[in-house]
Amino acid sequence: MSGRAVVGAVNALAGRWASVAAVAGRSTVFSPVGVWPLLGLLAAGAGGAARAELAAAVGLPAEAAAEGARQLLADVGRIPGVSTAVGVWTDRRIVLDPDWVAALPEHGLGELTGVAAVDRARLDAWAAKVTGGLIPAMPVELDEETRLVLASGLSIRTRWIRPFTDATIVPEHGPWAGRLLAALTRRTALLDRAAVLRGEAGAVTELSVLGHDGIEVRLLLGEEGRTPSAVLRTGIEAVSGEGAVERVTADVLPAAEAGPGMTVGWERSRQPEPNLWITTVPFTVDSEHDLLRPSATFGLTTAADLDQSHFPGISRNPLAVGSARQRATAAFGAEGFEAAAVTAIVLAGGGTASRQPPYRVRDVAISFDRPFGFLAVHRSSRLVLAAGWVNETLDYQQPDLDEDFENEFHLHG
Repeated sequence: MSGRAVVGAVNALAGRWASVAAVAGRSTVFSPVGVWPLLGLLAAGAGGAARAELAAAVGLPAEAAAEGARQLLADVGRIPGVSTAVGVWTDRRIVLDPDWVAALPEHGLGELTGVAAVDRARLDAWAAKVTGGLIPAMPVELDEETRLVLASGLSIRTRWIRPFTDATIVPEHGPWAGRLLAALTRRTALLDRAAVLRGEAGAVTELSVLGHDGIEVRLLLGEEGRTPSAVLRTGIEAVSGEGAVERVTADVLPAAEAGPGMTVGWERSRQPEPNLWITTVPFTVDSEHDLLRPSATFGLTTAADLDQSHFPGISRNPLAVGSARQRATAAFGAEGFEAAAVTAIVLAGGGTASRQPPYRVRDVAISFDRPFGFLAVHRSSRLVLAAGWVNETLDYQQPDLDEDFENEFHLHG
């Protein structure tokens, strides 16, 4: 199976998820990479209508879904700065199909004791370990009907190749207008780090912030009044190279076609290099998603019917999806970016000078001073690892002058 097909299928799920998760007035973060392999493993063991729905959500034939899940997890696991894991825990009352177990990625196969406190402690410890403490608890509720827990953990950590400088801004327009906000600024001569996308959301300003190890974060600012979902979908389509999204980088962008939050002009300079002035805000976003609402996005509508058994390829015991949730977090700061997600599916029974500078250079400025979207992307494969929307930001707080300024920078406090 081609890696391109798997990446395309995961990014397609990211776009559909953005349609329901990114809504006005609320921040969100989600990881399609956390959900997609679990759906693939379920599809491989499902039967009837549940199998067809899961295969459609995965974007691969059911018989190829487990292989796709293994390939994705193996490929993602080789990305420096990214770690991933899959865990399966079963109740003693069911017997797993050996073929389904053999098709699982490298995993830890554990046991559910039936004692809620014991099982909860084990699952939470696993979630904390695989995310480096970013997600301290698994998003599951255990009860006497729980037969199997299928979970994935993902963590992403990267430090910027060129860090930002801490600053403050007071936006003049938009929901954050008039507030003194903590901000991040940076200058670069690489104008192609910024671009204007044109798709279903109209014009979207895109800024690529490069981290070490092949990870980049793309910030997406749409036109005022455009929905978060449309802005994110436009960004995802641009990453995937699919759809009708046009992308023009700032080095060739006509001044009259500057995107939202962007100005393009010419300035006198003592250096021949052009300028890209960047202003954005730091953010931390935490979310929890119920994947059964809406279940159709993830192919779980039939599988969640507890009156029927839907997974004959997993166990001869009757099984249905009792719950499916993802808990995710993301933080963007001056030094870098980190994100994590734990997804769990439970199967239940059923500068100035006086002389004019010699150079006239292109001068581009971008300010993310109102709600915007973001994508964490693996550069070479163009896989969307995580996506989200920043609806709220932090007011600037005067630092304590007695504080030890030599403390190491941490993204999560």
